[in-house]
Amino acid sequence: MSDHAPEPDDLRALDDRIDALRRQESPPAKPQAPTSGEVAIRFATELLSAVLVGAAIGWGLDWLFHTRPILTVVFFIAGAGAGIINVNRASKDITERTAAAARAAEAEEEKEH
Repeated sequence: MSDHAPEPDDLRALDDRIDALRRQESPPAKPQAPTSGEVAIRFATELLSAVLVGAAIGWGLDWLFHTRPILTVVFFIAGAGAGIINVNRASKDITERTAAAARAAEAEEEKEH
């Protein structure tokens, strides 16, 4: 090692000072309600991906067991069901994010008055 290596205590002190400056420069992000475009893309992605994965699994099993098209149809329906469940979960998440954004806006409004 070099003769000029910094001491661990000096490095910790420097790290603490850098962290303090970063906190000072960037205030915490305010929660924002998702836009309608974000909601639409999230719902479409959740539903479409589940349906496609279900259909692909069904097609693969049909190919493997030579049972076309019964497993493709069964797993397509299962994928659609899973997609609907995913959209339901996503809607709950979006509702929570919207409520958090509304609470943050109310708190900021109270600070101003």
